[in-house]
This record gives sequence, structure tokens and C-alpha cells, in this order.
Amino acid sequence: MEKKNIDWANIGFGYMPTDYRFVANYKDGAWDEGALTTDANITISECAGVLQYAQTCFEGMKAYTTEDGHIVVFRPDLNASRMADSCRRLEMPVFPEDKFVEAIEEVVKANEAFVPPFGSGATLYIRPYMFGSDAVIGVKPANEYQFRVFTTPVGPYFKEGAKPITIRVSDYDRAAPHGTGHIKAGLNYAMSLYPIMEAHRQGFDENMYLDAATRTKVEETGGANFIFITKDGKVVTPKSNSILPSITRRSLMYVAKEYLGLEVEEREVYFDEVKDFAECGLCGTAAVISPVGKIYDHGNEICFPSGMEEMGPVIKKLYDTLTGIQMGHIEAPEGWIKVIK
Repeated sequence: MEKKNIDWANIGFGYMPTDYRFVANYKDGAWDEGALTTDANITISECAGVLQYAQTCFEGMKAYTTEDGHIVVFRPDLNASRMADSCRRLEMPVFPEDKFVEAIEEVVKANEAFVPPFGSGATLYIRPYMFGSDAVIGVKPANEYQFRVFTTPVGPYFKEGAKPITIRVSDYDRAAPHGTGHIKAGLNYAMSLYPIMEAHRQGFDENMYLDAATRTKVEETGGANFIFITKDGKVVTPKSNSILPSITRRSLMYVAKEYLGLEVEEREVYFDEVKDFAECGLCGTAAVISPVGKIYDHGNEICFPSGMEEMGPVIKKLYDTLTGIQMGHIEAPEGWIKVIK
């Protein structure tokens, strides 16, 4: 299929409508078969559950063109499983995990002309989401739901290369100890908007959230998980029941151990020990890893030895290895790459 006439090298990280999206509806206790549609608009009741009580969750992943010309998606089964967990926590009907993966495949195939070519640095971002669609005025779960998947081509997250960022320790709490921090609920992101804009207004790129109970342990940023590298080369990531289980982070930890032969550890990370790490990164779908050069803590600065000019050596190896797997340069573990075409 001929590609769309898009300046692939210069598109940003924003929304560009594509030709098709997938829609399925839940009514009377069951999901319909779902279908592709060209209509990008949604019509719902003014009293819809999503509008009144924020009953919605979402996922995010990418389709890539590999060096040998295949279109692939990275570990969509894990996105399906995580969305199922989100739905259960929000009292929403689970969209069957096998049907989830099939919907992703169907949408990507239908929008093949929007999948950026290999070497452009761009990818096709895929956004599955679900919401309560019928009228709900009492505080209770909706009775009807809609599951949708749309796609949009996006440019490389780092146009000028992955320069280390500066983050601050936030005074706000991201998630309660027994709250919804472990699921990808829209409400989690709504409450993070003010803190992130406040951080930007103060000249910082991101927030570091500490645990709400004791404010002594590192959690995440709200949009990404942390990865730290010790001075002896160990890869450490925070463990907490209120951290979203990042698919990128889980993949990086596997890569660190099985591909690079590094020691890995998922454990509670106390903020007091952050100053002793050699490298720090934020990992997620959009950027894979964003290197952190400096953390600002209420007048005190933590500067990592890796510096503010480029990724630290271990994080660079992790980044290169995982992106190599995604792009087809490096053989992937079984089941990680879903070939669409």
C-alpha cells in the first residue's frame, strides 16, 4: 500500500486523524462484534458515566516498520492484560484480551498507509480506550460501554536526541497506597495535570512523586516509571502497589538481565539513596527511556554522574537494545513482536 504524503521526519508528537478506527459496544451484558468505522466523532448522553464520574481507562502502544519492511506491534498482549486489570478495578466490563489484540491488528492493517517508513524515526501510536456511555446520575457504574481504538502517526519523541532532563520532587501525591495508581485510569492523569504544568512553569520537565504514606520512597512520574543504575552497574527499579506496571520497564529489566548480563533488582527505593545512583531514567511507551540528569529537591540539587549532555552508558545500552528489538535489528524474545503485515 502506498504511504500517505506526510513529511514523516517533521511530524510532532500530536494527534493526526487516520482513516479508520475500531468501535465495539457493550449493552445488555454483552459486547457486540465491533467494527471499523471512518467516523472519528462520538455521540453520547450528556449524563454519560464517563462525563459524570470519570469511568474510563486507556492504553498506549506503537506500530513500527522494521528494517525488513514488516509492520509490527510490541507486546500488545500485555496492554490487553493491563486494560483488563484497569476495567476490573473501575467496575467496567473487560473487553476480551484476544479480541483486544485482534482489534489492534485490524486497525493497524486498515491504517497501513499511515505507518511511518523505517528510518524516519516516526511510528504509528495506537490508543485503545473504554468509557461508560449511557446516562448515570446516581454514583454507580454505567450499564453501557464503548471500546474504541484509534491511531495517529507521531514523530520521534526526541527530535534533537535524548538530552537528559531536569525533574523536581513534587509536593503533590500521585496515588494513595490502596488507590488506583496501579491501573491506567483517566482520573489518574486528570489529577496530574496541575502538578506537571506547575513543574513546567517553574522550569522543570517532570515531577518525581514519592509514596503518599511516608513520602520517603520513590514511586514514578505520573507518566513513566523510574530506572536507576548503581555505581557498580546494577539496574534498580522501584517496587510499589501504587505504581503503574510499565510494559517498557518490564521489558527493559528483562533486556538488562538476559541480553546485557546485568544484575537487576525491583525493590523499594528510598529517596535518601537516590543521590548515590550513577544514572537515572524515565521509561515509557513514548520515549522508551528519557535520561534524567538532575533532580531538584526543595533547594537541593541531585546531579547524576552521567551528566546533562547525553544518556549514561548503561541506560544507552538498554535503550539501544530495546529499540533494536522493536525495530528488528536484534532478535526478540518469543512472543514480544506481533507481526501485522
